[in-house]
Amino acid sequence: MMTADDHMTTTGNVSDHHAIQAAGHHPADCRTTSTDNHATVHWDDLVATALLGTERRTPPGAAPGTEPAAALLDAAAVATLRRRAGLRPAAPRPRPAPAPPDTRPPLPAAARRRLTLLLADRLGPGSGGGRRGTAPDLTELLPQWLSAANRHGYRAPAALLPALLDAARARTDLRSAALALAGPRALWLARANPDWRFALRGSVPPALPEPAGPGAPSAPAAAGVPAPAPEAQGGAETPAAVRRLWEEGLFAERVALLEALRRREPAAALALLGTTWRTERAEDRLMFLDSLRTGLSGADEPFLERALADRSRNVRATAAELLSALPGSAFAARMAARAAACVFLDSTAPVPLLTVVAPHACDAAMQRDGVAPKPPSGRGERAWWLGQLVEAAPLSCWTERAGGRSAAEITALPVADGWQPELHAAWSRAAVRQRNAEWSRALLGSPSAVSAAAPGTASPGERTRLLSALPTDERAGWVAGFIAAHGLSDAFQLLGVCAVPWAAPLGRAVVDALDIAREAGSYPWSFSGVMGLAERCLDPSEADRLELLTAATDEPEGASPGAGGYWSEAFQRLVRTLRLRRTMLDELAGRAEPAGASGDARSPGPTERTGVAVPRPGDDDRFP
Repeated sequence: MMTADDHMTTTGNVSDHHAIQAAGHHPADCRTTSTDNHATVHWDDLVATALLGTERRTPPGAAPGTEPAAALLDAAAVATLRRRAGLRPAAPRPRPAPAPPDTRPPLPAAARRRLTLLLADRLGPGSGGGRRGTAPDLTELLPQWLSAANRHGYRAPAALLPALLDAARARTDLRSAALALAGPRALWLARANPDWRFALRGSVPPALPEPAGPGAPSAPAAAGVPAPAPEAQGGAETPAAVRRLWEEGLFAERVALLEALRRREPAAALALLGTTWRTERAEDRLMFLDSLRTGLSGADEPFLERALADRSRNVRATAAELLSALPGSAFAARMAARAAACVFLDSTAPVPLLTVVAPHACDAAMQRDGVAPKPPSGRGERAWWLGQLVEAAPLSCWTERAGGRSAAEITALPVADGWQPELHAAWSRAAVRQRNAEWSRALLGSPSAVSAAAPGTASPGERTRLLSALPTDERAGWVAGFIAAHGLSDAFQLLGVCAVPWAAPLGRAVVDALDIAREAGSYPWSFSGVMGLAERCLDPSEADRLELLTAATDEPEGASPGAGGYWSEAFQRLVRTLRLRRTMLDELAGRAEPAGASGDARSPGPTERTGVAVPRPGDDDRFP
């Protein structure tokens, strides 16, 4: 018996076949028989007659005395109709297997309604629009809602899975969290709809091995895929399903497979990559090599050393970068020796001084270790080579060379002949690459004392990368101090690396800086980006304290026209968004108040504006 899906597929195939017939593309052996004249009409004969013209060729099967052109069209119509009527239905396919069970708890009713509204707002006429008005931007709250729901361990309602997959398809930043909430049923649906095929690229085959050995760290399962049952743990051979996908899958599927396997079993991922490494394209080798950043360890050193001789310059450079992140590698030792030969501590000077002698040439051995010989435009060759050597050398070698001095003491030493910016910039890149908090802290310096031209941190981008190597609380404290001293002009990128919700000191520093900008009559739209971050990142408990800032104030002399109204709107939107975020968290925790009593920012009815119905109780249990 044919299922509804099979019937739709068959119908689609029939429609495609008819479209082909209408275009005149038929197999040469297709014939139709007319009972009116007892003649068998070949479709190719009709096509040939149409091409030659009825004046030169009589249409096949035409009755005597009829108009040739009309007879040709009648014959074509009869042939097409007979073909359509004579089509046989396609053989029924097996009914698809039921969706796998998802044993996680369902969402609370209020949270389920909230998800419906958030997904519906994605299609609303004003979604993603301008920043005027006081209504919260729900599209920007969906990622936070998904993350919070996943922290609670809920499963998505079955009725909302299609909308959730559509949202993840449209926004790549939602995919990981959306697929985690959707669970294994999302993969079941994705196999039936090509539009959701992206969900399969991040899935892990059931045969993927778990980390071998007791006490091995367990990595999180790929989005939407529960951890498979242990199978032949620690086996020497790659499971057949993994090997088949690696050898026959699409490139995106192979990358996802390698990354997932790398999280679970780094040695197995490296062995799998080695089976096809020599036959891969250069651009593919580069992507595969980049996946080794996950779980990078000394066990990867032999493979990366061989990759240093790769025929692709980009592959060689990536291999060198990975090796430099292994301070105990032979590569790191070679780079440390080269860098130490270029930077000396002159203890005989009245004040200890760092002296730099940049390389005079980039020899073959340096190039094999990833040093690019040709500098970019505007850079000198010797400075370019020096920077690469210092960047790749383990930072511990400088402590040894400087007589046991700490990172803060070394970075405070003067550098001769104007080499300080170059040296500090290279140390900054090394600190980020090696995730060294001590050196990052020393190079950042005091947030109140740092200037736009500070060595090693000459731009917000460089400061941001150094901040990423610091612990979360310290990162927030440094950015708060920077904002208090310098305002918000260069703080946008710095705020982007701070944990959400922002720590209390950081939140207060941002709000105080916004209030100062308002009172100074600053151009309001230049702070819209920071205001948007505040809506998503401030602690929701700050809403009541910020209520005082929502009132309109008199515009100071020289202020931008309309600035007061904008600031009032912006702070009203900020407060309403924070209260909505607090309500969302309460709903997910099961603490939601009855509808209309929560003080929530305007909560439209389930079908208001969008017409999307809220799932009824029990909808989540009616999945195939």
